[in-house]
Amino acid sequence: MKENLRMAWAAAWFALVGQLSVFVVLSILTDEWRYAMWSFMVSMMAGVPGIIVTWQAQRKSSIIK
Repeated sequence: MKENLRMAWAAAWFALVGQLSVFVVLSILTDEWRYAMWSFMVSMMAGVPGIIVTWQAQRKSSIIK
């Protein structure tokens, strides 16, 4: 099975940075900073494991080739 690591990297970085930036903009517009605080925790819980798993898969696929 061919893995699409480019899509995995994009999803992991969006979960880490993109989601947080959307909620920071929302917080700036609404002046309600709890959105940014809660989204920071969720972004870290989703993004960091995604990046770690993607990095391990990329390392594993480069060893196999």
